Amino acid sequence: MNKEIYCLLENYMISCMEDSAHDKEHVYRVLYNALKIAKTQERVDYDVLIAACLLHDIGRKEQFQDPALCHAAVGSGKAYQFLTEHGFAADYAEKVKHCIQAHRYRKSCLPQSIEAKILFDADKLDAAGAMGIARTLIYKGIVGEPLYSVLPDGSVSTGENDPDPSFFQEYKYKLENVYTNFYTDRAAELARQRQHIAADFYQCLYEEASAPYRDGKSELNRICNFDTSA
Repeated sequence: MNKEIYCLLENYMISCMEDSAHDKEHVYRVLYNALKIAKTQERVDYDVLIAACLLHDIGRKEQFQDPALCHAAVGSGKAYQFLTEHGFAADYAEKVKHCIQAHRYRKSCLPQSIEAKILFDADKLDAAGAMGIARTLIYKGIVGEPLYSVLPDGSVSTGENDPDPSFFQEYKYKLENVYTNFYTDRAAELARQRQHIAADFYQCLYEEASAPYRDGKSELNRICNFDTSA
């Protein structure tokens, strides 16, 4: 891939990015991690890989506007159309399309090519560790979701099995489980290096959130003489 083609794809990507949790810097991190992973693999088509990394989140705007849409499905179609309209071969555009279709975990569309597997792993890696925590907090703020839910007994929920979205719910549902099922050994190794950081942060945040509810409620009852037997 030459500089002219790279800049064409990069500029199109930048024009599509509006979500600060999935911004161009996220795309660059995914690309750079993908190149790091690719060094441990054989027969990687870098023209396909680089294009797929640059364009993998161009459907985010549509999904944000309509949550029923899948950004991977929307983005893969946009990428295919953009590439073919700019003179790229249909076979090449189809390979890039598959990578983007398969980068989001869904059993109905698993990555088949080595380039798709690398993109999947690189994108998943950016949801691990401190970066994954930071990006999730940014996104929860954008959509107006809380840090945690409070249970009927007045305690702070850990997020496990919560029906309502929150940061703690997202951690238990996704972030805590992001360290398994990588396609490449290199990505799995990089993820393991980040795992304890995220776990420690969650545990500290949960303790800081739940302690006031444990201690403060009983103190409030004592001061205000609430009848807790009623």
